[in-house]
Amino acid sequence: MRFFELISAPCRLMGLLLLLASVAGGSFASAWRVQAWRYEALLEHQVALQMDLLNQQSQAALRRQLAEQQKRLALERLLSANDQQHVRELSDAQRDQGRLRDRLATADVRLSVLLDASDPARNCPMRAATAAGSVVHAAHSARLDPTHAQRIIGITDSGDDGLIALRACQAYVRAIAR
Repeated sequence: MRFFELISAPCRLMGLLLLLASVAGGSFASAWRVQAWRYEALLEHQVALQMDLLNQQSQAALRRQLAEQQKRLALERLLSANDQQHVRELSDAQRDQGRLRDRLATADVRLSVLLDASDPARNCPMRAATAAGSVVHAAHSARLDPTHAQRIIGITDSGDDGLIALRACQAYVRAIAR
């Protein structure tokens, strides 16, 4: 007798069903495992693609940030150079104005105004400027009082300072607008 024949028919059927279930379950489990491996590989590939995309985007953002930073630094250098130039112009103008004030105070230079020779209201004859090195050629002129000359120089100094400040502001606005 065979071993298989010793087992009763219902137990054989149960054993056969158990064998078929284990074979089916094993194949299902192995198919499940193979699919899991495939999906893991697919997900790993998608994650790698996503990482590459994010890396490219972050590098592009970094390049844009560096370009903007370089633009800002160039603008700062330009504004600093313009500022230094305007400060230099202002100090030169102030130095020149100070020299002129000193020369007026020491009577090195006299301010004078030209008079209109055809003016009928002028009834007192003025002498012509005869100073050596004068630019006025035999025209009638009158000298200003030194205190009035100082006031006029002060007014022109303020005007010169204002013009230099205006030029500096305009250069700043032009640099920012670019």
